[in-house]
Amino acid sequence: MENIYGIKYTKPEVVLLQDTGIGVSEVAARTCYDSFQNSENEVIKDLKNKTPQKQECIDINQIAHSCLLDDLAWTYFHHSILEHANLSYLIRGTSRGVLQEHARHRIQAISVRSTRYTMSSIINAFVASHSGGGREFFISKVLEFDMFVTSDEQYNKLEIGSMYDKLDYQSKNVDNFYSLAVAKSSLGFIDEFSGESEALYEALENGKKKRNVGDAFKHIITDNVKVDMVVTFNLRSLKNYLTLRDSGAAYFQIRWLAQEMMRVTPSKYLELIIKNKQVESC
Repeated sequence: MENIYGIKYTKPEVVLLQDTGIGVSEVAARTCYDSFQNSENEVIKDLKNKTPQKQECIDINQIAHSCLLDDLAWTYFHHSILEHANLSYLIRGTSRGVLQEHARHRIQAISVRSTRYTMSSIINAFVASHSGGGREFFISKVLEFDMFVTSDEQYNKLEIGSMYDKLDYQSKNVDNFYSLAVAKSSLGFIDEFSGESEALYEALENGKKKRNVGDAFKHIITDNVKVDMVVTFNLRSLKNYLTLRDSGAAYFQIRWLAQEMMRVTPSKYLELIIKNKQVESC
C-alpha cells in the first residue's frame, strides 16, 4: 500500500503463467547466420546436421543461457530474434487507468475482465437500494466489493456515492430502467421484496444475471476501478514495455505493475532486455 498525492493505493499482484524459453530465439538467430556449430548448447549445435525431434524440442525450450543472444541483444542490437520468446502474466488488481496505458503498447495479447458481463452485483445493489435502504445501503454494500485501487474508505465512499448519483439520475430518465438492470426472470423479486433491501439484493444475486448489464451502465465507473487481465508479450515488446514503464516518468500505477512483472520474470529473460541485469558470462 502506498500513499500518493494524499490518497492510499493498493499495488497489483502478478503471476507468470507461462514462458516459452529463450532456446527458440537462439535457433532463430543461428538460422540467420547458419552458425549452429558455434553454440555452447549441444542440442542447438546438433541442428547443423539434423532436424530436431520431440525430445530435442523439449531440450531447446529448457535452455537457460545463450552467448549469441547476449551478443546480439547488447552488441549488435539484433532484437527481432527476441520476438520468438513469449511470456504470459496474470495481473490482478491494477486499474482501468493502467489498462488505458497498456493499450498504447501495440504488440501484446491482452484479455481483460469485462465490464459488460461483470457489473451485475453493483446494479443489483442499486436496484435493492430503491427498496428502502437508499443511498447508504448502496454505499455500504458496494464498499464490501473491494473494487477500487484506492484503499482509503472515505475516498471510496465518495466514489460509490458518485456511482449512486449517476444511476439515480439515469433511473429517473429511462422508462425501462429495471428491464435494463435486471434479468426478465428476476423482475418479480422487486415487488416480492418491496421494502426489504437486503432480501431483494440476495434474491437478485441468487437469480439469473442479466448477461450484458454493463452495456447500459459502464458510464458509472471511473479509472479507479480494479481490473484483472492476462497479457502476453514477446520478449522484444516486453523490453520496450519495461524500459518505458519502469521509468520515473511513467504513470505511478503502471510503474508499480512493470516492477511487479519484472520481479516475477526469470533472469534468463531479464539478462537479454534489462541493462543492469546483464550477466557477463560469455
